[in-house]
Parts: sequence; C-alpha cells; structure tokens
Amino acid sequence: MVISKYSLIGAILQYHPETAVAFNEMGLGCARCPSSARETLEQACNVHGIDLDTAIRKLNAALAD
Repeated sequence: MVISKYSLIGAILQYHPETAVAFNEMGLGCARCPSSARETLEQACNVHGIDLDTAIRKLNAALAD
C-alpha cells in the first residue's frame, strides 16, 4: 500500500499498524479517533494544520522501515 492524500486513515492503521508511531509523532491521535475510519489523510492534515506532503513522506518512510 502506498499512502496518498486519498488514503483513509483507518485503512492505513488497519493494514500497517506500525504507522501509529508516525501518526503520534506528528500530533495525530488517529489510532484513538472514531473519525479515522472515514477520514482521508488530506482531511486530517487540514484539520490539524499539518503539512500533507510531510505527512505522506513520513508515513511512507514508516512502511519502508
């Protein structure tokens, strides 16, 4: 799975639970958020004021580790 701005956070965490650390480091408590099942990465970044491109790079790097 390559993570993009269209990726649902719930799907990212379901298929790659190791990304929870990266989400937490960015200040996104997505693993505990009920909205994560239907929220895209782009939406979450917009709501929390996080740079989308940085988040995508960080999460894809977590998959590569």
